Amino acid sequence: MTTHPDVDGAPSISAHQSLLAQAFRDVLNEGAADAAPFGNQKLTSPAFASGADASRYEPVWSRTPVTGPAAPDSSFGAISEKAVSPFFSGAVSLPSHSFSPDTAAQGSTAPYFLHASQKPGSVVKTLSGYDIRQIKNDFPILNQSVNGHKLVWLDNAATTQKPRAVIDATSRFYERDNSNIHRAAHTLAARATDAFEGAREKLQRFIGAHEAAEIVFVRGTTEAINLVAQSYGRANIGAGDEILITTIEHHANIVPWQLLAKQTGAVLRVAPVNDKGELLLEQFAALLSGRTKIVAVTHVANALGTINPIEQIIALAHAYGVPVLVDAAQSSPHLPLNVAALDADFLVLSGHKVYGPTGIGILYGKRELLEAMPPWQGGGHMIRDVTFTHTEFQGLPEKFEAGTPDIAGAVGLGAAVDYLEQIGLPAIAAHEHALLEYATAEFERLPDVRIIGTAAAKASVLSFVVKGHDVTDVAKYLDSYGIAARSGHHCAQPALRRFGVEATVRASFGLYNSFEDVDTLVSTLRLLVRH
Repeated sequence: MTTHPDVDGAPSISAHQSLLAQAFRDVLNEGAADAAPFGNQKLTSPAFASGADASRYEPVWSRTPVTGPAAPDSSFGAISEKAVSPFFSGAVSLPSHSFSPDTAAQGSTAPYFLHASQKPGSVVKTLSGYDIRQIKNDFPILNQSVNGHKLVWLDNAATTQKPRAVIDATSRFYERDNSNIHRAAHTLAARATDAFEGAREKLQRFIGAHEAAEIVFVRGTTEAINLVAQSYGRANIGAGDEILITTIEHHANIVPWQLLAKQTGAVLRVAPVNDKGELLLEQFAALLSGRTKIVAVTHVANALGTINPIEQIIALAHAYGVPVLVDAAQSSPHLPLNVAALDADFLVLSGHKVYGPTGIGILYGKRELLEAMPPWQGGGHMIRDVTFTHTEFQGLPEKFEAGTPDIAGAVGLGAAVDYLEQIGLPAIAAHEHALLEYATAEFERLPDVRIIGTAAAKASVLSFVVKGHDVTDVAKYLDSYGIAARSGHHCAQPALRRFGVEATVRASFGLYNSFEDVDTLVSTLRLLVRH
């Protein structure tokens, strides 16, 4: 077993084993307490989450009356699940870059990024009950050969595969319930409306929002960030104001703010990272000022896997009265989220990253912020009343959902959330962390392989280069053995250039990946470097 090479006073092997065991006990909720802030509240929501005046609509027939509250949901599990765990961002604050594992050894629970590079396959099976074989069987696409080898999907940071439950839910919608939503009195419209709004409520619970009206369906993370930039940003950011991001952002959290800065005369500020890819929190804090009008930051960096200390970032920004947008595209499939506990102002995610369909995602925003924001796009569904001289807009969330939405996509996303909650995000986080630690230790023994991004707090991404080999050639070589890994700049060129490279190969793990998948990757790379 190895320890982190850059941390002084690393704990002993027995201490690591103890921390790892405690982490998996937390996954099983042994001795954990209910810590979610809204788990005991009975939340109600109207059939239309906006609370819009039903008399403005054509008749709507749905199992939930348009003017009455919905019955309390007895399956309100995502917020009320036992959550005192090293994987729950609402209960444990991630440390700054000065953290030492010694501090974790003093506590009763282990941090998400504990270091234990011994292959713990038996520990996972014994302590977590994580049935990797059954999980793999849930994904039909994984049951195939590519180039004469069993498919090993390690491109999860780009997109995840879909479980049978998501495929069936989407197909069933088109086969049985397909209709436009809300403005009709027939049965299929009622079914479609209930399925669509039901999916919204599932996403509310998945991220711990106060109410379903704070969930806006969009095409994905990119559209969600653009919506905030063009609606909130155009209304609140002007010449000389500042927008603060970090060096390790995805292009989707850079370009929209650049466009806004050009439109308004605002200035884009960038917080630096250290040589491991960790945010320099003191320098981030130094960039905050009275001129800062919004902070937009990734929770997990897609090219490096760095987990940003999002709680501290939000607290620092709020001390200046600055709202924070959290890009959770990469964290949402790996870590439990609770926007209320985080006190996030905005949070965005994409369905296809969380084992759901492509072309669907959500924007979460605090009600008071969303209500004050003007619509971004105009058209049907987002209006109450239209004349040639004036339009009255809907309330939340409809005023941001112009036109016919991706109803089937929302249904599929809801099914994906159900699937993730059935397994449990803490269990997924523990499994993927064990994979990452094992893979990292194996990579460190490979000659001529350099890992890009070695933060102490990482999610399941290994970005690397191989000396003497173009990244595209490496990816093609892996593909010849059935391994799907991505090569390129990963839509994060500034992040990679911080480390002196233009592109990397990226192996990213998901809930269905196994230690055998890691072994296949490592053995194939070993063949490559020997040639």
